[in-house]
Amino acid sequence: MTKLTRRNLMTAAAATGLAGVLGSRLALAADEPLGITLVVPSPIGDVGWGHALAAGLEPIKAAYGDKVKITVLENIAEGPDADRIMNKTVADGNKFLVAGSFGYQNGALQIARRDPSVTVLHASGFQVAPNFSPFAAKYFQGTYLLGMAAAALSKTGKLGSVSAFAIPELITSINAFTLGARAVKPDIEVSVVWVNSWFDPAKEQEAAKALIAQKCDVIFSNAQDTPSVISACEEAGVYAFNLNSSMKKYAPKTYLGCISTDWSPFFKASVDAHLAGTFKGANAFLGVADKVVEVVDWSPDVPADVMTKIKEIEAKIADGSFSPFTGPIIKADGSQGVASGAAMADAEIIAMNWHVKGVSTPLPK
Repeated sequence: MTKLTRRNLMTAAAATGLAGVLGSRLALAADEPLGITLVVPSPIGDVGWGHALAAGLEPIKAAYGDKVKITVLENIAEGPDADRIMNKTVADGNKFLVAGSFGYQNGALQIARRDPSVTVLHASGFQVAPNFSPFAAKYFQGTYLLGMAAAALSKTGKLGSVSAFAIPELITSINAFTLGARAVKPDIEVSVVWVNSWFDPAKEQEAAKALIAQKCDVIFSNAQDTPSVISACEEAGVYAFNLNSSMKKYAPKTYLGCISTDWSPFFKASVDAHLAGTFKGANAFLGVADKVVEVVDWSPDVPADVMTKIKEIEAKIADGSFSPFTGPIIKADGSQGVASGAAMADAEIIAMNWHVKGVSTPLPK
């Protein structure tokens, strides 16, 4: 798997032309491998979102061998650079693009519309086209469960979340975390600090320390690509959990757990369909039942009776008999969010732009 960063990509482009970095402008011959490119906004380390996406492509290489060529472009900022780089990798013959950030949506969609022979998977978006599928994880299925555990361990009744951007995928994660916590302790409150970045370790640590100073004794690291929040919580003796990949080694004493994502089933099925000529764009909202989302590395400190209840709810989520977004749910402003007995449809969850009662921090405007 080839890994390129924005810096060495752009430096080489200046010296030799971007075509010299990513390949010839000539169309690939029929017997040449399928070019698969993953573009992500942060450096790919040993944990986090980018790491999980890159790991999701490994089984494709194992399955297809020399029939595929995978390139990972890391640390590509959302905006004009990303648009140019995604356009160039497709112009050079790569026919399968994984656009790994919400802010890549417009540029990636334009690529799909111009070239029907290209398949595009786009992270966290909402637009759909015949050869363009947005994909997102039902993190909320796991954060509800970890909310239950957090409430059981909290002594202050105050929980916190360091969150990247106020997009529906992360809003739903916070809301389910709050609902799970309030199912155990109805008066618990959740404070949120939005850092407005996918990768800013210093700012993330600062946010975690601010929440700890407010007596939040369990912190949800919501879409950080580094263990910055987890490490700060370990140092302070505060429980913490995160999304995408395990960070337990960075907090051996206070790690509450991880909502792990395995994108390989979805990526493999999408590549299979592309090669078979049967790919059809659809909104892929994937969770426990799809073997994409799983809660791992549970803390042994969670009380046994609470863990038993958590496992019961987890089984109901897996078989579809329970959704964290089942009413009655009251919004943070006091209005009705979900009626008693009703459950939000996936389309409603994907578009969620409000907080539930118990989240004390208003959404940014």
